[in-house]
Amino acid sequence: MLVLSRKKNESIVINDDITIVVVEIRGDKVRLGVEAPKEVPVHRREVFDAIHHNEQLVTNKAATKADAGES
Repeated sequence: MLVLSRKKNESIVINDDITIVVVEIRGDKVRLGVEAPKEVPVHRREVFDAIHHNEQLVTNKAATKADAGES
């Protein structure tokens, strides 16, 4: 993991087309702004995990139905 220090209004650039900006620092919270192309999904970790968990449930359900149909 790359660890960087940034101050308010400073940014980092990822792959020429994604920019992360420190918008605000208040106590133990940091607000970040993300500029990325529309086709690049950007989610908070808990949302990302929920999406992938739901996708896995759908995949498992489809596989179970397919297996049941084969009997």
